[in-house]
Amino acid sequence: MLDQKVKIVNVRNLAVGQRQPLAFIAGPCVIETHESCLKLADKLKTIFQKKKLPFIFKASYDKANRTSINSYRGPGVKEGIKILADIKKRLDLPILSDVHSEEEIPIVSETLDIIQIPAFLCRQTDLILAAAKTGKPINIKKGQFLAPWDMKSVVEKVRSTGNERVLLTERGTCFGYNNLVSDMRSLVIMRELGYPVIYDATHSVQLPGGHGNVSGGERNMVIPLARAAVATGCDGLFLEVHENPEKALSDAATMLSIEALPNLLDQVLEIHRVVTTDT
Repeated sequence: MLDQKVKIVNVRNLAVGQRQPLAFIAGPCVIETHESCLKLADKLKTIFQKKKLPFIFKASYDKANRTSINSYRGPGVKEGIKILADIKKRLDLPILSDVHSEEEIPIVSETLDIIQIPAFLCRQTDLILAAAKTGKPINIKKGQFLAPWDMKSVVEKVRSTGNERVLLTERGTCFGYNNLVSDMRSLVIMRELGYPVIYDATHSVQLPGGHGNVSGGERNMVIPLARAAVATGCDGLFLEVHENPEKALSDAATMLSIEALPNLLDQVLEIHRVVTTDT
C-alpha cells in the first residue's frame, strides 16, 4: 500500500503523505475552557517533540451535531477561534478545527492551518467549495454512510477549485444501530485516490447515540485499532485526547487519556517502521 504514489501535503513546516513520518492530529474533542485547552496543547507538544513526531493540534469551537439539545457545544466560532489563535501564537503549533457553515470560513481561515469537513457534512458541496477556495489543506472525514470509493466525488469537488491539498480521514462505518465498524480496506481504497489518508482512532470506536441522549464508546479499542490502521499503511492518526476523559464535556467515552498516549505512540511507531522498511 505504501508504494502507491500519494501526494505530499505540506502543513506549515510539516509534511504528510508519501514516505513521510507518521503524522498525528491530536487534542480535545471540544474547547472546554481557554486554560484547559492551552494546558493540554502544551503537554501534547512536549510529548510529540520528545519523540520528534509531526503534530497538529485540534479542538472544536462548536460541536454542531451533538445528540441532545442539552449537550455542551463549545464556546462558539468567535470566542473559540480567539482561543485557538492564542494557542497557535503561544505554542507555535499548526491548528485544525472543523467548520459547519460557509459563514464560518472567513472568520477561521486566517487562524486554521487545516480546515476540517465533518463526516456528517462531507457531501455538502457549497461548504466544501468555500473551504477549498481558501487554498488551505482540507481534511475531509468520510461520512459513516459512505463507501470509501464514494470519496472520489468529494475529492473532485476540492480539486475543482484548484486546491490539491487534501487529507482523507476514516472514522468508521455505520454497522446497524448505534454502532460503527472499522473496515481497514477503506484506508487502502481511499489512498488509491492519490491523497494522504488519516485514521481517526477515537471516533471510530464511538457508539452514536448509544446511551440514549449521549453517544457511548469503547475506549479500550482505540489502541488496537490504531495499531491495525498503521499496519495497513495510513499516513497519520487522528486522536482525541483529554487529561480526564471521564469528565470530558464531549465524547467522554471515546477520548484517550493523555497518560496512555506515549505507550500508543511507541507501539504504532514500531509498526510504522516495519511497514515502511524497504524489503
